[in-house]
Amino acid sequence: MNIFISQRIALRALMRNKARSVLTIIGIIIGIAAVIAVIAVGQGATIMIKQQISTLGNNVMMIFPGSSSGSGIHLGMGSKSTLTIKDCEAIARECSSVLAVSPMIRVGGPRGQVIYKEKNWRTSVQGIGLDYLTIRSLSVAQGEFFTESDINNAVKNCILGAVVVDNLFPEEERDNVVGKMIRIGGTPFRIIGTLEKKGASAFGQDQDDVILVPWTTASRILQGSSFNNVDHILASSTSTEMISKTRSEIKELLRQRHNLMDDADDDFTIRDMTELTEMITSTSKLMTLLLAIIASISLIVGGIGIMNIMLVSVTERTREIGIRMAIGARARDILLQFLVESVILSSIGGIFGIILGYSTAKIISGINNWPVSVSPASVIIAVLFSAGVGIFFGFWPAWKASRLDPIEALRYE
Repeated sequence: MNIFISQRIALRALMRNKARSVLTIIGIIIGIAAVIAVIAVGQGATIMIKQQISTLGNNVMMIFPGSSSGSGIHLGMGSKSTLTIKDCEAIARECSSVLAVSPMIRVGGPRGQVIYKEKNWRTSVQGIGLDYLTIRSLSVAQGEFFTESDINNAVKNCILGAVVVDNLFPEEERDNVVGKMIRIGGTPFRIIGTLEKKGASAFGQDQDDVILVPWTTASRILQGSSFNNVDHILASSTSTEMISKTRSEIKELLRQRHNLMDDADDDFTIRDMTELTEMITSTSKLMTLLLAIIASISLIVGGIGIMNIMLVSVTERTREIGIRMAIGARARDILLQFLVESVILSSIGGIFGIILGYSTAKIISGINNWPVSVSPASVIIAVLFSAGVGIFFGFWPAWKASRLDPIEALRYE
């Protein structure tokens, strides 16, 4: 039998029971819509995570002190201060694939309390080097950045993030804070600039709630330390493709500088954005897959609905099947007819399911300010999957119809 003839016959049969056909299609619509919406939101989450990670900077690597061990006890990252400013200078000087490098010293506790006139704010104070803005892809909104002289002389200059500006200064002063004096941990500092807004990081930290000072100032004045240890080191590779080489160069250099034997563990830890991105996105993809599997259960239920309705249809049309066989229809013609009916039901449900799923994803995006991504591949897969559901769940009723004995079918009342 010609496939187009089968389609016309199938459509006429489905139109005879409009309410039953519509209810069956709704089951498929809900299943497909759920899968499309979950995948779209999951892919959007992955995109958002990558965007947030990219705000940390270009090809950034973070080198932390530790780990350390002693008396049979192994301590983790950051448990021992093993990085110095000399390490930072050596990385900049000897690692050819490093674009920029900066020491980092964090000032916390009461020293992070900032005062301007009658207002005060607790924030994160960070001591940095000259390459910090390059590494973090930051820019100065007002004023200027530190000079080499500021670093060498531990000058009490500072640069404020947007959140600090908003919480310390009245609205009429926020566009002109350069040159004003504030107190950090009780020590007076002059504001020489403000940072462009950056937003939250992938870890939920507000990157605008920060004050930058020269690393020498943070160490010698705010911490009162005469040592040249740093909390960690930030480095940037010349390109994404060079990250692996940069990591190897830094590791080899630091092991040499720290006089580590071949069988000794590293007393530092290197983290790069590629590793972080892969770790977070793999978790996001796993959660999306699990949610898609759960959503697929409703699609299976819709498929069972198709099987049920087709079995009922075969029973109701037994005499019709007998007549068709008596006038020359072959078993494969009957099989094809009922399979076409099943595929039409599931395909219509698939098309409307894609529309509903995309609309649902957009609504979720609008409500939660969450990006969504409906890829052409997911739409194609959804259409093919819905057609596959029709074939899979419609095959048994179709096969049962094609196996009917024509004589018995004609006798059926």
